[in-house]
Amino acid sequence: MGYHMPGELVGLDGIGNDLYQCQTNALEDSEVCVMPFDRIERLGRDNTAFQHNVHRYLSSEILRQATVMLSLGTMRAEQRLAAFLLDLSKRYDTRGYSSREFVLRMTREEVGSYLGLQLETISRLMARFQREGLIQFQGRVVKLLDRSALKQLVGQSA
Repeated sequence: MGYHMPGELVGLDGIGNDLYQCQTNALEDSEVCVMPFDRIERLGRDNTAFQHNVHRYLSSEILRQATVMLSLGTMRAEQRLAAFLLDLSKRYDTRGYSSREFVLRMTREEVGSYLGLQLETISRLMARFQREGLIQFQGRVVKLLDRSALKQLVGQSA
């Protein structure tokens, strides 16, 4: 289960045994570039900088997924939502987009499913975060108004 953004890789679970446990559903018009792993391996053998970048990407993705799984098992609902929004912020920033204002492509129900929470809980938390001045919603556009408070809620240093 994941929420992928432009430029991210999908299908990493098939590298080891050529079996894919995942399916993808596009939430909007999308483009996909299929690159067989044997081609990636060839490129890596020919270009060590490319290979190094692939390894760094795989490592960071493993860490990010482990963090998501840990949050699902140990965080309270409001911490999960705050961590999710901060993760999106960081990923948008990495891609050169605004880290403070972005379009939330998922519905509230999809966010709830991703975080292991009910739709009502997500709606209640989003309303509370907005009321407390942490975030602002305008349709699907999310503005992070107080990232420090969101980080404190998650337990990260501001």
